[in-house]
Amino acid sequence: MGDAAALLGVSVDTVRRLVDGGELAAERDEQGRRTIPGPALAAYARQVHRTERENTGSSARNHLSGIVTDVILGDVSAQVEIQARPFRVVSLVSRESAEELKLEPGAPAVAVIKSTNAVVERP
Repeated sequence: MGDAAALLGVSVDTVRRLVDGGELAAERDEQGRRTIPGPALAAYARQVHRTERENTGSSARNHLSGIVTDVILGDVSAQVEIQARPFRVVSLVSRESAEELKLEPGAPAVAVIKSTNAVVERP
């Protein structure tokens, strides 16, 4: 349950409520503890995120909603840090863009990532 919660970026209580409400499938292990099978967790995550991105109007498939935690303004560029659920995203944007978007700590923001190269690792 804890691993599932961490992967979804929610609390263990939220995962319990999802299981109790029938939204997420769980099994019992040899000790009687509830576990979430990987395929069930993947299916739930796919459904949740598909719903979130349906109306983005963008060809980019990676939208990470979060909150701005830091902005470092330079002469020409700005480094913007966003905490998006359990993920920290750091982006370099023009200073002009950061100012126009009023990016400052506490502001909601979406990191939109479109890449032809992504590294995939397993923990």
